[in-house]
Amino acid sequence: MFKSSFAKHISAFVLIIFASFLILSGIISTMIRHYADDSRKEKLDMASKIVIDYINDEAIVNLDIAIRNGVLPKIIEAMVRTDPQYDIIVANAEGEIILSSITEGEEELDVGKHLGDLPEGLFEPAEDETYLVHNGDLGGFLPEKSMVFLREVIISGETAGYVAALASAVREDNLVSITRNALMHSAIWVMLAAFIAAYFITERIVHPLRVMTKATKEMAKGDFSARVTVYGSDEVAELGKAFNNMAESLDSLEKMRNSFLANVSHDLRTPMTTISGFIDGITSGAIPPEKHDYYLGVISAEVHRLSRLVSQLLDISKLESGERKFSFTEFDVAELARIILISFEQKIEEKRLDVEFVSEDDEMLVTADKDAIHQVLYNLCHNAIKFSNEGGKFIISLSRIQGKKVKISVFDEGQSIANEDKKMVFDRFYKTDKSRGLDKSGVGLGLYICKTIIDAHEENIWVESEENKSCEFIFTLKEAQKNQKKK
Repeated sequence: MFKSSFAKHISAFVLIIFASFLILSGIISTMIRHYADDSRKEKLDMASKIVIDYINDEAIVNLDIAIRNGVLPKIIEAMVRTDPQYDIIVANAEGEIILSSITEGEEELDVGKHLGDLPEGLFEPAEDETYLVHNGDLGGFLPEKSMVFLREVIISGETAGYVAALASAVREDNLVSITRNALMHSAIWVMLAAFIAAYFITERIVHPLRVMTKATKEMAKGDFSARVTVYGSDEVAELGKAFNNMAESLDSLEKMRNSFLANVSHDLRTPMTTISGFIDGITSGAIPPEKHDYYLGVISAEVHRLSRLVSQLLDISKLESGERKFSFTEFDVAELARIILISFEQKIEEKRLDVEFVSEDDEMLVTADKDAIHQVLYNLCHNAIKFSNEGGKFIISLSRIQGKKVKISVFDEGQSIANEDKKMVFDRFYKTDKSRGLDKSGVGLGLYICKTIIDAHEENIWVESEENKSCEFIFTLKEAQKNQKKK
């Protein structure tokens, strides 16, 4: 029935308010009735006791005498005049009414019945059983609904008659009815106000959702340019900001994917064209035999280049699918860094770099996957050397930090990374001329692989860069237990 969020919110508001006023009406009505009943009980109890006490105190031997001497009627008349909310009836032992303060006009109301003729079961004993009580019209005996207190008149140990003190309940019923009507009218106005408030509140919540739904449909078609206008700083605004961030990320990812496809196509096509051309030249005799070795070397280099590209793509696939399993062992990361540094000796000499190797101890034991960390450190050193200025500094440093960790840093003086690129430099396929992703022949996967490996170790990797001066990549590893004991 209620398919939209708007209808659901409105219905919920109305139902809650209606139920609240219904419960409130019941509570107030019950409170009024209890208060009125308690007040009537107190008055009727006191009134009936006054009459009974007079009869007992005056040692009256017969009710007829008490009525004929005129004292009892005057007492009852004074009591009723003082508080006209209740009446008193006096009946003899046979139940015949002999005195009543209930009047209709100027005459006494002659009910024409005896109290003894009342249907059985109308009266119930009070808690202390000193009187009987009834709520109603005594089976039509009284002109309106009333509360009745009935007490026996005991003279000389025998029942000489009855005194009934009664008070109408019509006023309380009318008050309850008026209260309920007032509450229902209030409920209608409150529900109307709630409907208007709910409309604007719900519309404020639902409108961004409608926009997001429309934008999501556009994204499904490949258009990632849609954005949501954000108002305020509440949860809906946060959702809008998150949606915009997601759209921006998807847009960037789509651009990187397109760039990746273009780069991969180029990087696959170029070496394959080179290999094919040189092989055709050799087999056709266009390339003289004395140059075969040279061109075979070129072909070998291009094959290795293709192999590296395919290896990176396979690494990405294994890392993302969880197929690549890491074997955590304790090893000396300082020794690993020295071996990697030596492997770049030729390239370092070609750029005449000023190399520094700084380690807090000769041996820095960590717990990690040795092959994976070799891949990370090798990639960072390769990038650092490639983008270093000729004759610039190249520093590898290792030190312990708080949290029983080892910090490894690769620093170079050369091309820096712009602030806007820092948060994306580890993204998959991200590659610009300013970034430190990989060289221009790469496809932007190296640093993504490094980040994925370090994340799998539950450690951190980040970059610090000083504009137009230097760049430093840093990552952490868990220090080995054996190393901790030595300290």
